[in-house]
Amino acid sequence: MKSFDLLVVGDANPDVLLNGAPAVPPYGQAETLVASGALALGGSAAIVAHGAARLGLSTALAAMVGRDAAGDFVLDALTAAGVDVTACVRHETLPTALTVCLTTGGAAADRAILTAPGCLPHFGPEHLPDVAARHLHAASYFLQPRLAAALPSLFRTARATGTTTSLDTNHDPAETWQLAAGLVEACDVLLPNESEARALNVRARLTVIKQGGKGATAHDGEKSLTARGPELAPVDTVGAGDSFDAGFLAGYLATGDLAHALALGCACGSLSTRAAGGTAAQPDLAEAAALAAQVEIR
Repeated sequence: MKSFDLLVVGDANPDVLLNGAPAVPPYGQAETLVASGALALGGSAAIVAHGAARLGLSTALAAMVGRDAAGDFVLDALTAAGVDVTACVRHETLPTALTVCLTTGGAAADRAILTAPGCLPHFGPEHLPDVAARHLHAASYFLQPRLAAALPSLFRTARATGTTTSLDTNHDPAETWQLAAGLVEACDVLLPNESEARALNVRARLTVIKQGGKGATAHDGEKSLTARGPELAPVDTVGAGDSFDAGFLAGYLATGDLAHALALGCACGSLSTRAAGGTAAQPDLAEAAALAAQVEIR
């Protein structure tokens, strides 16, 4: 049986990134020019796995893509980063998911995310590999209902063998924000952003709330720690929260120290914003550690 530091379970797809888009693109077959565009590896789980491998963790991804060019692109990008993709399965007929990110320009830049789910809703527990890992992380809960329903059992089984667990639900397109019974109790670390934390309104053993440029706050039921790093001028914030997850998990697995994990997570999230897309500017461990040393912990 293969063994890894980290097994990530969830979504993987290409991101088409368009920067400088109007807040409401004109229809009527109007063609609108934007400032820039890029094709990048996307999907919260894929970005976490990519970032963790960059930080030196032995990392595997379990995900579903189609037998198409988009699936080839995803698997090639992950393999090039050192992620083990032997647990990724390919749907015979349905396409790989695809996301388009429209980002407005200016100081108050905002982002709209359009996702065609493709094969994602068909990814389920029967597709997961028989591998051992120190930690199991799941992402994009609401995009994969079959996987979501099985997560409480999967997490309980993992924890019974000494594997720790974490979840980043990401956004719920249906705005229901309902988690399967028993999931929070089986989750060691919950990793929402501020708006997701308000909508979910639950607490795991350890809840780490990502706050963008303001840093992050961790609650363990008894005490809170807040981390804030030096401000960097972002080029693109797509995937920054996922890079935070990768850094946090790498720090936590390395030392078990919450302050260290928060600092490394903030560093990785910040550094990922230096280029378009979620993975192009993800740091290696030395680069992340250098910025983590400047993160203020309170």
